[in-house]
Amino acid sequence: MMRFDMRAPSTGAPAAELYAAALEMAGWAERHGCLNIMLSEHHASDDGFLPSPLMLAGALAARTTSLPITVAVVILPLYEPVRLAEEMAVLDIISRGRVMYVAGVGYRPAEYEMHGVDFHRRGKLAEEKLKVLLKAKTGEPFEYGGRRVRVTPPPATPGGPMVAWGGSSLVAARRAGRYGLGFFAQSGEPELRTAYREAARAAGHEPGMCVLTPADTPTTVFVAEDVDRAWEELGPYLMHDVLSYASWNEGVTGTASLSAARTAEELRAENRSHRILSVEQAIASVRAGAPLALHPLVGGLPPETAWRYLRTVADRVLPALP
Repeated sequence: MMRFDMRAPSTGAPAAELYAAALEMAGWAERHGCLNIMLSEHHASDDGFLPSPLMLAGALAARTTSLPITVAVVILPLYEPVRLAEEMAVLDIISRGRVMYVAGVGYRPAEYEMHGVDFHRRGKLAEEKLKVLLKAKTGEPFEYGGRRVRVTPPPATPGGPMVAWGGSSLVAARRAGRYGLGFFAQSGEPELRTAYREAARAAGHEPGMCVLTPADTPTTVFVAEDVDRAWEELGPYLMHDVLSYASWNEGVTGTASLSAARTAEELRAENRSHRILSVEQAIASVRAGAPLALHPLVGGLPPETAWRYLRTVADRVLPALP
């Protein structure tokens, strides 16, 4: 697996270099058996966190032919749903059905303020816009707000591209179930699965994909020949990622991608969300069924450095696998 969020802090590489590298890395990922590329979305971030994931997804789709792409999450209350459905339809055609979406409400008031959307109404807005999006993405005509809507051209995927719901709350789990969507959570709490299944069945849906991510799941992984040296080199970039997310999620616990570490030494000792594996550890992890969650440009890591670590995966890890 490979993830891009396109953070480009002043301590890292320029944004133009990072975006160019992401396109090249998508091709590399496809050639080396990557399972999926994931793109994230945030707005008004000092380090330029990716605000337009569908645009980057289109560029990645044009550079690949078979690699699945997941946009997670789309902060749905910030979008006009019919316009979003049109963009999804075009991207579905370009990618030949390879892009899926995990929608959610987000959690940063600053993003809502920037877009002129009431943060306190995000749940109600999500409900309203999700209903419209699920109809619009099919390409079939329907009535919305007293007007006739039909998204053209129709998507390549019958019924439109796959849309799931994301979040780590019972409200999010129940919303996914109620609308017959798959559910993705950055938490492993079992009550989320129960709430999802109960809500789905109560609404007449058979429960679908439910992905719960335990808190000890690594979400940013590098593979190194020399782990000690790698921590010295990558530590500042990993910590930019850690501290940036921590500043947005004060008091939040139990989320797989979050860490309370304040230094690279603490992050290494924690051995949880952000890990640097030896070649032997990486091989053992994959053999045990755990995909490598590669985040090669984390914290604005210069592409030439990122490529060195990807080459370790290609030259040392993959040849050792069956």
